[in-house]
This record gives sequence, C-alpha cells and structure tokens, in this order.
Amino acid sequence: MVFENLPKAPGGFTLQVKKPQIRKVVQTISAPPSRSPSQTVNRATPRTVPAERREKTQETVRPSVSGGRDHASAKRRLTPLRDRKRPTPEQRLSSDNDDDGSDTDTSLELRKRARTGESAEPDYTRRLRSVQAFSGDEARQLRFVHAAEITSEQKLGKFKPAFENTSQTSEILLQYPSATPKERYEVVVPRDNDEFKPLDDIVQVIDTVSQAYIPEDELDEFNNETTGIKRRLRRALARGSEPEFREAVTEYNTAIKRLRQSGSIAKKLDNTYRLSLTHVERILTQIYSRTVSPEVESLRQYENGTDNVYGELLPRFISTIFKETGLKSNQVFVDLGSGVGNVVLQAALEVGCESWGCETMENACRLARLQQTEFKARCRLWGIAPGKTHLVEGDFLQKQTIIDVLKRADVVLINNQAFTPQLNNELINHFLDMKEGCQIVSLKSFVPVGHKIQSRNLNSPINLLTVKQRHYWSNSVSWTDVGGTYFIAKKDSSRLKAFADSLS
Repeated sequence: MVFENLPKAPGGFTLQVKKPQIRKVVQTISAPPSRSPSQTVNRATPRTVPAERREKTQETVRPSVSGGRDHASAKRRLTPLRDRKRPTPEQRLSSDNDDDGSDTDTSLELRKRARTGESAEPDYTRRLRSVQAFSGDEARQLRFVHAAEITSEQKLGKFKPAFENTSQTSEILLQYPSATPKERYEVVVPRDNDEFKPLDDIVQVIDTVSQAYIPEDELDEFNNETTGIKRRLRRALARGSEPEFREAVTEYNTAIKRLRQSGSIAKKLDNTYRLSLTHVERILTQIYSRTVSPEVESLRQYENGTDNVYGELLPRFISTIFKETGLKSNQVFVDLGSGVGNVVLQAALEVGCESWGCETMENACRLARLQQTEFKARCRLWGIAPGKTHLVEGDFLQKQTIIDVLKRADVVLINNQAFTPQLNNELINHFLDMKEGCQIVSLKSFVPVGHKIQSRNLNSPINLLTVKQRHYWSNSVSWTDVGGTYFIAKKDSSRLKAFADSLS
C-alpha cells in the first residue's frame, strides 16, 4: 500500500522574497544506472528473491463450523510487499503484520493481540443502504461469482459431499438481505482444510445478517438458544443431518424475504451509520475467496524473480488507520502500491469514501480488477452502497490521474516498510503539492526523529509535515506476528510560516 503526490492547499503561505524557497530533495548519493519506466521502483522488472525469504504460506487459525481452518484467512496473505530494495523482514504470506526494522524498540506491549472494537466512528452524513439493491429491478442486477462456481468449476475433485449417506453433490440457495437473487452453494466440504468451506460461509452470512440487518424485536427467531435459526444450523452440522440443515436455511430465507418486504431491513439499514469490522471482513473475505484465491498462484511467481514481494496491511489495522485519521464518506482516500486492491475496497466499503489505488504489477492489477467487479456485485447483494473505487495501473510517481487525485486527497497510505532512500525522497518531493491537512500514513517516518526547522534546512519539504507515531499490534500485517510502529504525517505549513516570519 503506498501513496503520495499531493496538492498545494488553497491559502497556503509562501515565503517572502529573498528568503530561500522550498526545493526538491537532491539525492546526495551517486545515482543508479538509468532504467526504463518498467524497471523503476514500484514498477520494477521482477528480480530474484533469495530462497530463504520464500516461506511457506502460514495460516491464522479461525474456528470452522465444518471443521479445520478458514480458507480465506490463509490465502489472503499473498498480496505483494512492495519495493523491497534492501533485505526485508521475514516474509510470511499470511494474515499477520510486523514492522521489521523500526527505529523504535518493540516492547512486549506491541506483541499483544490486536484489540477488538468497532470500525470507523459513525458517519451521520453517509447513506449506507443501496436503493437499487432493494428495488427488485432485474435490469439493475449485477452478476456475481456463486459459491457453487468455486467448488464445481474451479476446484473439481477437491470437494466431497458434506453429509454422510449422500453420494451426489447437491445445491442449496441462500438469500441475502437485499432483493437480489439467491446465491448458489454446493453442499460439500473440502478435502483439504485450506480450501473454501461453503457451509461455513453460509453460517457466517446468517450470523452477520442477524447482527446487522434484523430489528431487535425480530431477533429471537434467529438467536433463540433452543429454537433459533442459528442454533438449528449448528445442531444440524453437529448431527450430520442434511435435512435439518436445509430446513434451517429455508426458514432463514423465508424470514429474510418477509422482513425485506415489510421494510424492516431497509429501516434498520437507514438507521445505521457505521459497518462493524466483522461485517466488513465477511464481505471482503467473500470477494477475495471468489476472485483472488482461485488464482493465487499467479502472485507466487513474483517470488522467483522480483523485489516486489507482496505483503498486506490487514483489515483490523486498516480499520484502525481509518479511525486515527478520521476518514469520512465525503473524503478521498489513496493507496499507492495497492496490490490486489484489498485496502481500496475496504475504504470504499467501511467508510464509503471515494477510494483510489495505484499498482504497477500486471498480475496484481488483473486480480484487483476481478475483485472490483465482484465488490460492486457483492455490495449489492448485501444491500450496501459503497464509495466509488478507482484502480489505476502504472507508476504512481508518473501516472497523471494519480498525481491529480493526490492534489485533493485527504488520507494517503504508503507501505514504505522497505523503500529505498531514493524512492522515499521522490515521494517527499510530492508533498509540496499536497493540500493542507492531508494525512500521510506510512510504516516508516518521512521526518527524522528530532528534526527541527532551522535556517540551514529551510528548503526541506519535510518542514511541511507534523508527525504522530502510533503502535500497531500483532496480526496487523502479513509478514510477521510482531507488532510495531507506524506514522501519520499531516501537511501543516503553519510551523514553517511561523519560522519564516520570525526571520523577517
């Protein structure tokens, strides 16, 4: 995840005549050999990664209704860790995070499990419900990838009937809270626990729907510990009874249709101003499992010849960033080095803002486009109106569309964990064009510790930034379990202006 190239804010000050003006950072080390555009940083031609970095994908254990581990949590770890031009932290293509070479020491406090909590603060200006999703207009329906397509077409032979005494695969339909068609699921379980688990997905959808869409006075039908739909689903799985499982799903479908037609679900959504992180993660996991996971091997190839090895900032960490920066639905978010688009989609879904990403690796861009298409359709299934998403392929330092949007960005994210000094300096030069108040989130600070504005460094663009250091916890990034630090830099010209005035 990366970002930078921001605009000059209206009303920004200018230094008086005859005083030094802010100029671009000049690289003091010898310049590297000239490279073609396809070989430059964050657009580099793949280069060999040492074998010791190529570790086997590890999983985060998540309870599975049908046994084993949750498939998506293991495979979400294969998004590239950008621009590794220097030795990098242990690469663990999984769902955890770490900050290898942080300048601050990592105390036991940072190793704590990520704290639980709600997603972004309520945004009372956001309209969460998608009107089209509840219109029943067939012409407005969007095609989505059915769960049955994963198990039948893409993973042939890797699944078996879920219940005993069943020799043939059968399907079951699941209704979402909107007026869109039901999703098709095969009643199967994977032979390998790392694969997609359709029955788990059904149970988790029903759990999420009951938590986020059902009015309080209707919840007993879902949550009753003896007769509730969720209890009966789990009892059916425990007993291995397909008829009981089907009966519970059918009753759920009927209840959802009734509540939708009565307007109860729409009313509940209209009085909701924030999606919980659990809700967000369920939707993003569904999207990923139907688009990226079946083709995840196309990302692995970068391990055999590139410094652009991928690693992710995980949803809980990203949600924390949204809260820390106060990102709102009427603002603009940019992720420079967006990989397969996970963070871009999360911002549009969780916050509802205009969300941009830029990525240079071709395969990652292709998968990002698949995710974007599924994202639009699956948000419609869930009845959610997300923010607009824009995915750009190319070099974020040169792509004009990104340069332009950065001039109006409110929050920019850059995973500069292993960027070279040269690339960081190039990014700093773009801070000159940021608007006042724009916040830049990075894993390494662009402002050295103890930096002060002085006459001798008056020309440095970093004088325009004020920086806060924050901690992230374990299970925040994909390449390590250990917590670390990150930084939020804010474009604030007032300190530099005050210093310049003092010299007058």
